[in-house]
Amino acid sequence: MSPALMKMWVSFAGMGFMFLSLISLYFSRYKLKGFFKAVTALIAYVLMIAAGLIIFLVVFSGPTIG
Repeated sequence: MSPALMKMWVSFAGMGFMFLSLISLYFSRYKLKGFFKAVTALIAYVLMIAAGLIIFLVVFSGPTIG
């Protein structure tokens, strides 16, 4: 697999993490209560941080040829 294609899949993973964190935050704020609310929010924030780091690395790693 070429580096450009690998970079594309990694960025898709970052976007997927952002989508999952959005859904998780919605459920934790409006649908869940108690312990599940805290756990879901923690998972959502971890996914959001991971997504941000992935997108940051993809964008600032420069262009790929191929």
